[in-house]
Amino acid sequence: MRILHIIGSIDARGGGPVTAVLQQAEHRPAELFSTHIATLDAPEAACVAALPVPTFAFGPSAARVAGWRRKLPWVRYGHAPKLAAWLKANLAHYDVVVVDGLWNYAAMAARKVLVDGGTPYVVFPHGMLDPWFRKAYPIKSLAKQALWLFNEGPLLNNACAVMFTTQTERESSRNAFWPYRVRERVASLGCDDIFGDAAEQEAAFRGKLPALGERRYLLFLSRIHPKKGCDILIEAFAVIASDHAGLDLVIAGPDQTGWKAELLSQAKRLGVADRIHWPGMLVGDVKWGAYRGCEAFVLPSHQENFGIVVAEALAAGKPALISDKVQIWREVFAGGGSLTAPDTAEGFATLLKTFLRLNEAERLAMEKAARATFLARFEMSRAVAAINRALLEVIDDRSS
Repeated sequence: MRILHIIGSIDARGGGPVTAVLQQAEHRPAELFSTHIATLDAPEAACVAALPVPTFAFGPSAARVAGWRRKLPWVRYGHAPKLAAWLKANLAHYDVVVVDGLWNYAAMAARKVLVDGGTPYVVFPHGMLDPWFRKAYPIKSLAKQALWLFNEGPLLNNACAVMFTTQTERESSRNAFWPYRVRERVASLGCDDIFGDAAEQEAAFRGKLPALGERRYLLFLSRIHPKKGCDILIEAFAVIASDHAGLDLVIAGPDQTGWKAELLSQAKRLGVADRIHWPGMLVGDVKWGAYRGCEAFVLPSHQENFGIVVAEALAAGKPALISDKVQIWREVFAGGGSLTAPDTAEGFATLLKTFLRLNEAERLAMEKAARATFLARFEMSRAVAAINRALLEVIDDRSS
Protein backbone atom coordinates (compact mmCIF):
# COMPACT_ATOMS: atom_id res chain seq x y z
CA MET A 1 0.00 0.00 0.00
CA ARG A 2 1.35 3.40 -1.02
CA ILE A 3 0.54 6.11 1.56
CA LEU A 4 1.05 9.86 1.35
CA HIS A 5 0.94 12.02 4.49
CA ILE A 6 0.29 15.74 3.98
CA ILE A 7 1.34 17.90 6.94
CA GLY A 8 2.10 21.57 7.47
CA SER A 9 5.57 21.00 8.91
CA ILE A 10 7.73 18.05 9.81
CA ASP A 11 9.79 20.09 12.29
CA ALA A 12 9.87 18.21 15.61
CA ARG A 13 9.13 21.48 17.41
CA GLY A 14 5.59 21.13 16.08
CA GLY A 15 4.83 18.50 18.71
CA GLY A 16 2.74 15.34 18.67
CA PRO A 17 1.37 15.27 15.09
CA VAL A 18 4.91 15.34 13.68
CA THR A 19 6.01 12.51 15.95
CA ALA A 20 2.92 10.49 15.07
CA VAL A 21 3.54 10.77 11.32
CA LEU A 22 7.20 9.80 11.57
CA GLN A 23 6.62 6.87 13.89
CA GLN A 24 3.81 5.54 11.72
CA ALA A 25 6.13 5.56 8.73
CA GLU A 26 8.93 3.87 10.64
CA HIS A 27 6.69 1.11 12.03
CA ARG A 28 5.05 0.09 8.76
CA PRO A 29 6.55 -3.11 7.29
CA ALA A 30 8.61 -2.03 4.30
CA GLU A 31 7.57 -5.07 2.27
CA LEU A 32 3.88 -4.11 2.59
CA PHE A 33 3.82 -0.33 2.87
CA SER A 34 5.48 2.62 1.21
CA THR A 35 5.10 5.94 3.05
CA HIS A 36 5.90 9.39 1.67
CA ILE A 37 5.42 12.84 3.22
CA ALA A 38 4.53 16.17 1.61
CA THR A 39 5.13 19.28 3.69
CA LEU A 40 5.29 23.07 3.61
CA ASP A 41 8.83 23.14 4.98
CA ALA A 42 11.62 24.57 2.84
CA PRO A 43 13.42 21.87 0.83
CA GLU A 44 16.75 22.81 2.41
CA ALA A 45 15.39 22.78 5.98
CA ALA A 46 17.42 20.69 8.41
CA CYS A 47 14.31 18.85 9.60
CA VAL A 48 13.67 17.66 6.03
CA ALA A 49 17.25 16.60 5.35
CA ALA A 50 17.37 14.54 8.55
CA LEU A 51 14.26 12.48 7.82
CA PRO A 52 14.55 8.76 7.11
CA VAL A 53 11.21 8.92 5.24
CA PRO A 54 11.00 10.12 1.59
CA THR A 55 9.79 13.70 1.93
CA PHE A 56 8.74 16.32 -0.61
CA ALA A 57 9.02 19.87 0.70
CA PHE A 58 7.42 22.81 -1.10
CA GLY A 59 7.85 25.82 1.17
CA PRO A 60 9.87 28.92 0.32
CA SER A 61 13.49 29.11 1.41
CA ALA A 62 14.27 30.58 4.81
CA ALA A 63 16.06 33.49 3.13
CA ARG A 64 12.87 34.52 1.32
CA VAL A 65 10.79 34.70 4.51
CA ALA A 66 13.37 36.07 6.94
CA GLY A 67 12.77 38.91 9.38
CA TRP A 68 9.52 40.86 9.13
CA ARG A 69 8.30 38.73 6.20
CA ARG A 70 7.61 35.85 8.58
CA LYS A 71 4.71 37.88 10.04
CA LEU A 72 2.91 38.28 6.73
CA PRO A 73 -0.46 36.45 6.88
CA TRP A 74 0.16 34.29 3.81
CA VAL A 75 3.62 33.35 5.07
CA ARG A 76 2.23 32.36 8.47
CA TYR A 77 -0.44 30.34 6.64
CA GLY A 78 2.31 28.54 4.72
CA HIS A 79 1.28 29.55 1.20
CA ALA A 80 3.16 27.22 -1.16
CA PRO A 81 1.29 26.75 -4.47
CA LYS A 82 3.85 24.23 -5.69
CA LEU A 83 2.31 21.70 -3.28
CA ALA A 84 -1.08 21.71 -5.00
CA ALA A 85 0.55 21.40 -8.42
CA TRP A 86 2.67 18.47 -7.25
CA LEU A 87 -0.36 16.74 -5.73
CA LYS A 88 -2.29 17.01 -9.01
CA ALA A 89 0.62 15.48 -10.90
CA ASN A 90 1.36 12.69 -8.43
CA LEU A 91 -1.90 11.76 -6.70
CA ALA A 92 -2.39 8.68 -8.88
CA HIS A 93 0.83 7.18 -7.46
CA TYR A 94 -0.80 6.65 -4.04
CA ASP A 95 -3.46 4.27 -2.78
CA VAL A 96 -4.54 6.52 0.11
CA VAL A 97 -3.71 9.98 1.44
CA VAL A 98 -3.62 11.05 5.09
CA VAL A 99 -4.04 14.77 5.83
CA ASP A 100 -2.51 15.58 9.23
CA GLY A 101 -3.75 18.84 10.73
CA LEU A 102 -5.85 21.80 9.65
CA TRP A 103 -5.80 25.57 9.27
CA ASN A 104 -2.75 25.88 7.00
CA TYR A 105 -2.01 25.82 3.29
CA ALA A 106 -1.31 22.08 3.36
CA ALA A 107 -5.00 21.54 4.16
CA MET A 108 -5.98 23.97 1.39
CA ALA A 109 -3.81 22.23 -1.20
CA ALA A 110 -5.27 18.91 -0.05
CA ARG A 111 -8.83 20.22 -0.47
CA LYS A 112 -8.10 21.57 -3.93
CA VAL A 113 -6.83 18.20 -5.16
CA LEU A 114 -8.37 15.47 -3.02
CA VAL A 115 -12.07 16.35 -2.92
CA ASP A 116 -12.57 15.50 -6.60
CA GLY A 117 -9.33 13.61 -7.11
CA GLY A 118 -10.59 10.03 -6.97
CA THR A 119 -7.97 8.84 -4.46
CA PRO A 120 -9.38 7.87 -1.04
CA TYR A 121 -8.23 10.09 1.80
CA VAL A 122 -8.65 10.51 5.54
CA VAL A 123 -8.04 13.48 7.83
CA PHE A 124 -6.49 13.52 11.30
CA PRO A 125 -7.53 16.86 12.92
CA HIS A 126 -5.07 16.24 15.79
CA GLY A 127 -7.22 18.20 18.23
CA MET A 128 -7.59 21.26 15.99
CA LEU A 129 -11.40 21.18 16.25
CA ASP A 130 -11.45 21.29 20.04
CA PRO A 131 -13.96 23.82 21.48
CA TRP A 132 -11.27 25.22 23.82
CA PHE A 133 -9.87 27.20 20.90
CA ARG A 134 -13.22 28.94 20.37
CA LYS A 135 -13.22 30.09 23.99
CA ALA A 136 -9.55 31.07 24.07
CA TYR A 137 -9.41 32.76 20.65
CA PRO A 138 -12.95 33.89 19.70
CA ILE A 139 -11.83 36.27 16.94
CA LYS A 140 -9.66 33.62 15.30
CA SER A 141 -12.54 31.17 15.57
CA LEU A 142 -14.77 33.50 13.56
CA ALA A 143 -12.11 33.62 10.87
CA LYS A 144 -11.84 29.83 10.98
CA GLN A 145 -15.60 29.49 10.50
CA ALA A 146 -15.28 31.55 7.32
CA LEU A 147 -12.37 29.38 6.21
CA TRP A 148 -14.36 26.25 7.08
CA LEU A 149 -17.09 27.15 4.59
CA PHE A 150 -14.83 26.87 1.57
CA ASN A 151 -11.83 24.84 2.72
CA GLU A 152 -11.72 22.74 5.90
CA GLY A 153 -15.44 21.96 5.73
CA PRO A 154 -15.37 20.49 2.19
CA LEU A 155 -12.10 18.71 3.00
CA LEU A 156 -13.49 16.94 6.09
CA ASN A 157 -17.06 16.46 4.89
CA ASN A 158 -15.84 14.67 1.75
CA ALA A 159 -13.15 12.56 3.44
CA CYS A 160 -13.59 8.80 3.57
CA ALA A 161 -13.02 9.13 7.32
CA VAL A 162 -12.07 11.76 9.86
CA MET A 163 -9.79 10.02 12.36
CA PHE A 164 -10.04 11.11 15.98
CA THR A 165 -7.44 9.80 18.39
CA THR A 166 -9.87 9.36 21.30
CA GLN A 167 -13.61 9.05 21.77
CA THR A 168 -13.46 12.25 23.80
CA GLU A 169 -11.91 14.15 20.88
CA ARG A 170 -14.54 12.70 18.58
CA GLU A 171 -17.40 13.89 20.78
CA SER A 172 -15.96 17.31 21.61
CA SER A 173 -15.26 18.08 17.94
CA ARG A 174 -18.83 17.53 16.78
CA ASN A 175 -20.37 20.63 15.25
CA ALA A 176 -17.28 22.68 16.05
CA PHE A 177 -17.97 24.46 12.78
CA TRP A 178 -20.92 24.55 10.39
CA PRO A 179 -21.81 22.62 8.27
CA TYR A 180 -20.44 19.47 9.93
CA ARG A 181 -21.14 16.17 8.15
CA VAL A 182 -18.03 14.08 8.71
CA ARG A 183 -17.61 10.30 8.75
CA GLU A 184 -16.16 9.81 12.21
CA ARG A 185 -13.74 7.12 13.25
CA VAL A 186 -11.51 6.64 16.32
CA ALA A 187 -7.91 5.52 15.77
CA SER A 188 -5.64 5.86 18.78
CA LEU A 189 -2.03 6.96 18.53
CA GLY A 190 0.95 5.79 20.59
CA CYS A 191 4.71 6.20 20.81
CA ASP A 192 7.89 4.19 20.56
CA ASP A 193 9.06 2.21 23.55
CA ILE A 194 12.02 3.49 25.54
CA PHE A 195 15.39 1.86 24.88
CA GLY A 196 18.99 2.53 25.86
CA ASP A 197 21.00 2.54 29.06
CA ALA A 198 19.00 4.28 31.78
CA ALA A 199 22.00 5.45 33.80
CA GLU A 200 23.72 6.92 30.75
CA GLN A 201 20.55 8.69 29.65
CA GLU A 202 19.96 10.20 33.08
CA ALA A 203 23.58 11.34 33.20
CA ALA A 204 23.19 12.95 29.76
CA PHE A 205 20.15 14.88 30.94
CA ARG A 206 21.67 16.06 34.21
CA GLY A 207 24.83 17.02 32.35
CA LYS A 208 22.71 19.44 30.31
CA LEU A 209 21.38 21.03 33.52
CA PRO A 210 24.30 21.43 35.94
CA ALA A 211 22.23 23.73 38.16
CA LEU A 212 19.87 20.83 38.83
CA GLY A 213 22.64 18.64 40.19
CA GLU A 214 21.23 15.52 41.83
CA ARG A 215 18.04 17.15 43.06
CA ARG A 216 14.68 15.46 42.61
CA TYR A 217 12.37 17.06 40.05
CA LEU A 218 8.97 17.06 38.40
CA LEU A 219 9.06 17.14 34.60
CA PHE A 220 6.98 19.14 32.13
CA LEU A 221 8.04 18.29 28.56
CA SER A 222 6.04 19.84 25.75
CA ARG A 223 5.73 23.06 23.79
CA ILE A 224 5.75 26.20 25.94
CA HIS A 225 2.37 27.46 24.81
CA PRO A 226 -0.61 28.98 26.66
CA LYS A 227 -2.77 25.94 25.98
CA LYS A 228 -0.29 23.77 27.90
CA GLY A 229 -0.98 25.52 31.22
CA CYS A 230 2.63 26.29 32.19
CA ASP A 231 1.44 29.25 34.27
CA ILE A 232 -0.88 26.94 36.21
CA LEU A 233 2.00 24.57 36.84
CA ILE A 234 4.29 27.31 38.16
CA GLU A 235 1.61 28.61 40.50
CA ALA A 236 0.84 25.09 41.77
CA PHE A 237 4.53 24.36 42.26
CA ALA A 238 4.91 27.55 44.30
CA VAL A 239 2.18 26.31 46.63
CA ILE A 240 4.03 23.07 47.49
CA ALA A 241 7.63 24.28 47.12
CA SER A 242 8.23 25.32 50.74
CA ASP A 243 7.11 21.93 52.05
CA HIS A 244 9.35 20.05 49.60
CA ALA A 245 12.67 21.86 49.68
CA GLY A 246 14.49 19.08 47.83
CA LEU A 247 12.16 19.09 44.83
CA ASP A 248 12.64 21.19 41.67
CA LEU A 249 10.62 21.66 38.48
CA VAL A 250 11.94 21.20 34.95
CA ILE A 251 9.99 22.90 32.14
CA ALA A 252 11.43 21.53 28.92
CA GLY A 253 10.32 22.41 25.41
CA PRO A 254 10.54 25.01 22.67
CA ASP A 255 9.14 28.50 23.37
CA GLN A 256 7.04 28.93 20.24
CA THR A 257 5.12 32.06 21.22
CA GLY A 258 7.63 34.06 23.28
CA TRP A 259 5.75 33.23 26.48
CA LYS A 260 8.79 32.18 28.49
CA ALA A 261 9.72 35.72 29.56
CA GLU A 262 6.31 36.16 31.19
CA LEU A 263 6.60 32.77 32.89
CA LEU A 264 10.04 33.67 34.24
CA SER A 265 8.59 36.85 35.74
CA GLN A 266 5.79 34.84 37.30
CA ALA A 267 8.27 32.37 38.84
CA LYS A 268 10.36 35.22 40.22
CA ARG A 269 7.30 36.92 41.70
CA LEU A 270 6.28 33.67 43.41
CA GLY A 271 9.78 33.08 44.77
CA VAL A 272 10.52 29.83 42.92
CA ALA A 273 12.61 31.04 39.97
CA ASP A 274 15.78 29.40 41.28
CA ARG A 275 14.03 26.03 41.49
CA ILE A 276 12.68 25.95 37.94
CA HIS A 277 14.95 24.85 35.10
CA TRP A 278 14.46 25.59 31.39
CA PRO A 279 16.60 23.30 29.19
CA GLY A 280 14.72 24.02 25.97
CA MET A 281 13.74 21.27 23.57
CA LEU A 282 15.11 17.83 24.47
CA VAL A 283 15.74 15.00 22.02
CA GLY A 284 17.28 11.54 21.99
CA ASP A 285 18.99 10.19 25.09
CA VAL A 286 18.75 13.56 26.86
CA LYS A 287 14.95 13.49 26.51
CA TRP A 288 14.68 9.89 27.68
CA GLY A 289 17.01 10.69 30.57
CA ALA A 290 14.67 13.50 31.63
CA TYR A 291 11.77 11.07 31.72
CA ARG A 292 13.70 8.33 33.50
CA GLY A 293 15.01 10.59 36.26
CA CYS A 294 11.86 12.50 37.18
CA GLU A 295 9.58 11.84 40.13
CA ALA A 296 6.54 12.29 37.89
CA PHE A 297 5.52 13.81 34.59
CA VAL A 298 3.17 16.82 34.75
CA LEU A 299 0.93 18.23 32.02
CA PRO A 300 -1.82 20.69 33.07
CA SER A 301 -3.05 21.38 29.52
CA HIS A 302 -6.26 23.22 28.78
CA GLN A 303 -6.56 21.16 25.59
CA GLU A 304 -4.75 18.01 24.47
CA ASN A 305 -6.38 15.67 21.99
CA PHE A 306 -3.98 12.81 22.77
CA GLY A 307 -0.69 13.79 24.36
CA ILE A 308 2.14 11.68 22.99
CA VAL A 309 4.35 13.02 25.78
CA VAL A 310 2.02 11.31 28.26
CA ALA A 311 2.52 8.00 26.46
CA GLU A 312 6.30 8.59 26.52
CA ALA A 313 6.21 9.16 30.28
CA LEU A 314 4.26 5.93 30.73
CA ALA A 315 6.82 4.11 28.59
CA ALA A 316 9.48 5.30 31.05
CA GLY A 317 7.36 3.95 33.91
CA LYS A 318 6.62 7.37 35.37
CA PRO A 319 3.34 8.51 36.94
CA ALA A 320 1.46 11.02 34.80
CA LEU A 321 -0.06 13.96 36.68
CA ILE A 322 -2.36 15.44 34.05
CA SER A 323 -5.41 17.64 33.64
CA ASP A 324 -8.80 16.28 32.72
CA LYS A 325 -8.47 18.15 29.43
CA VAL A 326 -5.84 15.65 28.24
CA GLN A 327 -8.22 13.47 26.32
CA ILE A 328 -6.61 10.12 27.17
CA TRP A 329 -6.90 10.82 30.91
CA ARG A 330 -9.61 8.21 31.42
CA GLU A 331 -7.57 5.43 29.84
CA VAL A 332 -4.43 6.39 31.75
CA PHE A 333 -6.26 6.82 35.05
CA ALA A 334 -8.03 3.49 34.64
CA GLY A 335 -4.65 1.79 34.36
CA GLY A 336 -3.55 3.18 37.73
CA GLY A 337 -0.54 5.11 36.46
CA SER A 338 -2.01 8.58 36.69
CA LEU A 339 -3.64 11.22 38.86
CA THR A 340 -5.96 13.77 37.29
CA ALA A 341 -7.21 17.24 38.23
CA PRO A 342 -9.02 20.19 36.63
CA ASP A 343 -6.85 22.56 34.58
CA THR A 344 -6.66 25.19 37.33
CA ALA A 345 -3.90 26.28 39.69
CA GLU A 346 -5.96 25.10 42.67
CA GLY A 347 -6.67 21.76 41.06
CA PHE A 348 -3.02 21.14 40.23
CA ALA A 349 -1.77 22.26 43.62
CA THR A 350 -4.09 19.69 45.19
CA LEU A 351 -2.91 17.09 42.68
CA LEU A 352 0.76 17.71 43.53
CA LYS A 353 0.02 17.53 47.25
CA THR A 354 -1.79 14.22 46.77
CA PHE A 355 1.06 12.70 44.80
CA LEU A 356 3.77 13.93 47.16
CA ARG A 357 1.93 12.39 50.13
CA LEU A 358 2.20 8.89 48.62
CA ASN A 359 4.58 6.53 50.36
CA GLU A 360 7.34 4.66 48.53
CA ALA A 361 5.27 1.51 48.01
CA GLU A 362 2.39 3.51 46.52
CA ARG A 363 4.70 5.36 44.13
CA LEU A 364 6.31 2.12 43.00
CA ALA A 365 2.87 0.69 42.34
CA MET A 366 2.02 3.74 40.21
CA GLU A 367 5.24 3.34 38.24
CA LYS A 368 4.50 -0.32 37.50
CA ALA A 369 0.95 0.56 36.50
CA ALA A 370 2.21 3.34 34.22
CA ARG A 371 4.49 0.95 32.37
CA ALA A 372 1.78 -1.70 32.09
CA THR A 373 -0.68 0.86 30.73
CA PHE A 374 1.80 1.89 28.05
CA LEU A 375 2.36 -1.68 26.91
CA ALA A 376 -1.34 -2.48 26.87
CA ARG A 377 -2.65 0.70 25.21
CA PHE A 378 -0.06 3.03 23.77
CA GLU A 379 2.88 1.06 22.36
CA MET A 380 3.33 2.37 18.82
CA SER A 381 3.34 -0.89 16.87
CA ARG A 382 -0.16 -1.62 18.20
CA ALA A 383 -1.40 1.82 17.23
CA VAL A 384 0.13 1.67 13.75
CA ALA A 385 -1.38 -1.75 13.09
CA ALA A 386 -4.83 -0.36 13.94
CA ILE A 387 -4.31 2.72 11.72
CA ASN A 388 -3.10 0.53 8.85
CA ARG A 389 -6.22 -1.63 9.13
CA ALA A 390 -8.37 1.50 9.03
CA LEU A 391 -6.60 2.73 5.89
CA LEU A 392 -7.02 -0.65 4.18
CA GLU A 393 -10.73 -0.59 5.00
CA VAL A 394 -11.01 2.90 3.51
CA ILE A 395 -9.41 1.67 0.29
CA ASP A 396 -11.64 -1.42 0.18
CA ASP A 397 -14.77 0.64 0.78
CA ARG A 398 -13.91 3.06 -2.02
CA SER A 399 -13.19 0.25 -4.50
CA SER A 400 -16.30 -1.80 -3.67
